[in-house]
Amino acid sequence: MKSVQFYLSLLIFLLLLTPASAADSLLPLTPEPLQLNAGLHPFDWVIIAFYAVATIFLGWYFSRGQEDTSEYFVGNGQMNPFLIGVSLFATLLSTITYLSTPGEILGRGPVYLIKDLAMPFIFIIVGFVMLPVYMKQRVTSAYELLEEKLGLGIRLLGAIMFVVLRLVWMSLLVYLTAKAITTMLNVGEEWIPYIVLGTGSVAIIYTSLGGMRAVVITDLIQTILLFGGALLVIATISYHLGGFSWFPTEWNENWDTQPFFSFDPSTRVTYVGTFLSILIWYVATSCGDQVSVQRFMSTKDAKSARKSLAVQLTVSVVVSLTLAMVGFALLGYFKEFPNEIPAGVDLKKDADIFFPHYIAYHLPVGISGCVVSAMFAAAMSSIDSGVNSITAVVMSDFLDRFGRTPKTERGHVLAARLLAFGIGTVVVLSSSVMGKIPGNITAVTNKTANLLTTPIFCLFFFALFVPFARPAGVLVGAVLGTITAVLIAFSGPIFVPGFTANDLDPISFQWIPIASVTVNIISGCLVSYLIAKFEKRNQSGSVSE
Repeated sequence: MKSVQFYLSLLIFLLLLTPASAADSLLPLTPEPLQLNAGLHPFDWVIIAFYAVATIFLGWYFSRGQEDTSEYFVGNGQMNPFLIGVSLFATLLSTITYLSTPGEILGRGPVYLIKDLAMPFIFIIVGFVMLPVYMKQRVTSAYELLEEKLGLGIRLLGAIMFVVLRLVWMSLLVYLTAKAITTMLNVGEEWIPYIVLGTGSVAIIYTSLGGMRAVVITDLIQTILLFGGALLVIATISYHLGGFSWFPTEWNENWDTQPFFSFDPSTRVTYVGTFLSILIWYVATSCGDQVSVQRFMSTKDAKSARKSLAVQLTVSVVVSLTLAMVGFALLGYFKEFPNEIPAGVDLKKDADIFFPHYIAYHLPVGISGCVVSAMFAAAMSSIDSGVNSITAVVMSDFLDRFGRTPKTERGHVLAARLLAFGIGTVVVLSSSVMGKIPGNITAVTNKTANLLTTPIFCLFFFALFVPFARPAGVLVGAVLGTITAVLIAFSGPIFVPGFTANDLDPISFQWIPIASVTVNIISGCLVSYLIAKFEKRNQSGSVSE
């Protein structure tokens, strides 16, 4: 059964990797362990510092000549679809995915990769159903679309939910990045606040200065670093193992048993659950999250936005498979050389730390600096997008909507920059509480990022596709959908006395988006239908009288 599961999981790989004879001749005849480093070398820090200074310079460079908020937030709606697509990918990837995918593959198995099979369906739904509707409007904030159909209250509700979602998301990824860096530096978690301050400060400075153009260009650079860093890890392990012997040919004893489907809600990951959860999450993020909508609005028209989406999904699949290979390679390396596993560390329970540990202690000097820069890049790509998008929402949905911003365009841009700086500061300060959420990186991410993603999307679903939607019904749906997400995300601490971080949740995190969107739409439609029927009856009574 396990072998069947294994090969079913690997159907997403278009072909199996096999060592080429020409390449094998260049590799060691017998596996050799990598030389252990003392941690990051001063030269590595020079590379990291150079990257940080370069991004700040780009922020300053693109700040020149910005005279209006249209340029600052959406690049005047004329940005290159390819760059926007890469930026979308970089924003959604973040350090969380960069670290969690290898850790998930190493410690739990490859079933999580089934998510990549959802990408064609995501492209059809978002590209041909949703984007043509959205791109008819040229708005700075996505939540402007809600007011026309459902009123100001629902618009403000969507904006508030988005701000909360992104603040939590950014705080989480900054914290997880800092935690990974402490592993590399072999220092205690008391250093996390200082690392958070450094990472957050760089992203805040170039984002507040350069706006959307700075965000998009730095995201391109960050994506190149991310992909290159992963390839460097695969290359070094392959060299020292004498080939591609790390690529698994059977279900590893270290992995979970992951069924195709299970009626037991506590089953952590299933094929069907993974596919549905990523499908719903991606559609919800693309169509309800200001980060994504703002990117689409930066392109010329629906066709250009669709190209951006295609680039985003394609890059996502390529990088996802590459990071999976990193997980396979790390597992193969540490099983070949178990004496190099740090004391007290378990391949399964502590899978998330192996990638950062390998980067700091096993990669050659200089290469470690490049890969660590990639990790910083992943964090910054999400911070910059989040800060820019929250700034756009606060400016458009609150300050501009109620006439609280400066009257001149120059003053408007200055206010946006100061607001971006303030939002970034809040993220840095709030990141300290994220360490209290139980679970590995994959689980923690789903327990936070998915809480409001689907409820926000459902606001747009009601506004655009439910003719009888009423504000009160939409509000009920949002409340019940959010409560459902919270109850599932924290089902362990809520329902299980004495629950610990190592215990299995009674309801798996993969059901959060599925259950939340179902409860939200059903309850919202039901209440809206009853209200619409009541209104019609009253109108009929008034006419007859």
